[in-house]
Amino acid sequence: MLVTTTDFIQDRTVENYLGIVTAEVVFGTNAFRDFFAGIRDTFGGRTGSYEKVFEKGQQKAIEELERRAKKLGADAVIGVEVDTGTINVDQKGVLVLITATGTAVKFQ
Repeated sequence: MLVTTTDFIQDRTVENYLGIVTAEVVFGTNAFRDFFAGIRDTFGGRTGSYEKVFEKGQQKAIEELERRAKKLGADAVIGVEVDTGTINVDQKGVLVLITATGTAVKFQ
């Protein structure tokens, strides 16, 4: 299965557009990671623990996008976009949301 951010794939002709596919991944944060991220905010620098959460989330979202496209009989997902956001649960808790969206297609 090809998954790409481009709107077409060179040397391939789309026979059928099967529709938009989406996948969402939600990760909880934890106090330990939040503590060290707060220290990084104070002193500057990158927060590797959150970077890893987003990297893992993006991979999982793309894997789920591919799985959902396969269920439709797709050969590829084109025009893929990955977005990130947060969901505030309460004053102390935040969930990390990663969404992948693309168009499932069947080639000739």
